Amino acid sequence: MRDDGRSEVNRSYETIDVRVDGQVMTARFDAPPMNLIGPEVVRDLVSLIDDLSQPDAPRVVIFTSADGDFFFPHVDLTKVAAYTAEAAKAGGPGDASLGMLFRKLSLLPVVTIGLLRGRARGAGSEFLLACDMRFASREKAVLCQIEVGVGTPPGAGAIQHLTRLLGRGRALEVLLTSADFDADLAERYGWINRALPDAELDAFVARLAARLAGFPRAGLAAAKAAVNAVALPTPDAVRADAALFQEHVRSEASQRRTAVLFDRGLQTRGPLELTLGDALIELPPAD
Repeated sequence: MRDDGRSEVNRSYETIDVRVDGQVMTARFDAPPMNLIGPEVVRDLVSLIDDLSQPDAPRVVIFTSADGDFFFPHVDLTKVAAYTAEAAKAGGPGDASLGMLFRKLSLLPVVTIGLLRGRARGAGSEFLLACDMRFASREKAVLCQIEVGVGTPPGAGAIQHLTRLLGRGRALEVLLTSADFDADLAERYGWINRALPDAELDAFVARLAARLAGFPRAGLAAAKAAVNAVALPTPDAVRADAALFQEHVRSEASQRRTAVLFDRGLQTRGPLELTLGDALIELPPAD
């Protein structure tokens, strides 16, 4: 900690641009060409979460994206083993999953805020669900849990968080349809805290972060821990979802549908990625 009370950042990250102003950190994901969650991103998240667990970490962190079209569109499906190995470094081989890594994010003693422009699908949505609050651009934000449309349930927290936030019926609507949701509907359902006009989003989140950063650290951390004790899923529930995902993602049906998506341009900055929620219903009929 510096003499003027400002937190220092002592580490650089390959895929995260970090700026600290007093007790507020802005962490901007920048992993070209489209911010896929791959081993580099997960490695940086493991390091950043470790840094944010330190006593001199900033009190508030705003997560955003350098890419206006994509926050995190989904995981890099060509590097699943590699990013899983990186995730294991946060909790050991028994917890080699994004779900357990994201749970560590939720448990941090700092306040985490997701600022969403562009698309957050699959694990991208699950990362935001692990944050304490989520604010989204009314014109530019898209949320989706694509997994069931590919042939597997989500495995990194969506089942747990969405059921708690939305209730059973709306959670099932989100999960089973694998459809894209705009910010207004996501706000109405409880997926995000607020949808705001894009021109007002940055200033609103900055004001909120500054307000929180001015409060005593101990009070913020204690209140968050008390809410977490009520609202967070247990480690066993997160592990069970990860195991279910791993079981189904290896199935023949899931592999076949994923191969079709790759043939049509999955993981490239093309029309399919921009409309992926709709594109899922255009795949060949499943068995």
